[in-house]
Amino acid sequence: MTARMDTRFADLKAEGRPALVTYFMGGDPDYETALAIMKALPGAGADVIELGMPFSDPMADGPAIQKAGRRALDGGQTLEKTLLMAKAFRENDDETPIVLMGYYNPIHSFGVERFLDAALDAGIDGLIVVDLPPEMDVELCNPAVEKGINFIRLATPTTDDKRLPAVLANTSGFVYYVSMTGITGSAIVDTDKVEAAVKRIKGHTDLPICVGFGVKTAEHARIIGRAADGVVVGTAIVNQIAGSLDADGRASADTVESVATMVRGLASGIAAARLAQAG
Repeated sequence: MTARMDTRFADLKAEGRPALVTYFMGGDPDYETALAIMKALPGAGADVIELGMPFSDPMADGPAIQKAGRRALDGGQTLEKTLLMAKAFRENDDETPIVLMGYYNPIHSFGVERFLDAALDAGIDGLIVVDLPPEMDVELCNPAVEKGINFIRLATPTTDDKRLPAVLANTSGFVYYVSMTGITGSAIVDTDKVEAAVKRIKGHTDLPICVGFGVKTAEHARIIGRAADGVVVGTAIVNQIAGSLDADGRASADTVESVATMVRGLASGIAAARLAQAG
């Protein structure tokens, strides 16, 4: 596997704090603004970047991320351009792990081998492909692992102890625990249930557990960070981007800085999670 992911989580464990994992859509609202947002994320406190691959039929995503994908596609974003965005980011940052997140259709259309080679060239560390269950590992998971790219699997509240070993079998990098059933951004996370779920999953794996779906504020991040190894924030960041756009849907002078300001707030919540425990 690429070393960046394991190194980052080991460093964070030594620091005694969880990771802040930030998601945004590649190409939203346009390529240059999205690249500027990506470059600003580590300095604002992001430890891992999830880079969304826009797709026309994002079945697991709520309205905010659906609209972000549509803005990106309407602006001419493609899978190839998303990979180029990651490669451009790598020109000045060779430490922050990048995870591509999306659906299998664009990858299949691009060609699996071609995609994996391009992903390695772009400095991609991991993949989250939400519509490929373990039964389809031969399609992408196994080839990705053979190339040295982490394949990060989703566990959900309905993933019971009988199903969990299959979910974890070829997973590496971290486990993404989806804190609720339904689509992204659809509800407020139940933190008590999340803590119990993280503890249960940790009984099956030594991988870091990162929790996402429903994390909207620094306070949510602080509470979830008490139990999880990482907190994933996506819809809230996408909404921040959308709210900064002008009436024509174009980036404003404040778009990048507004996202960076939000991420700094989330990072402060993450930092407070373990400080509170230590106190």
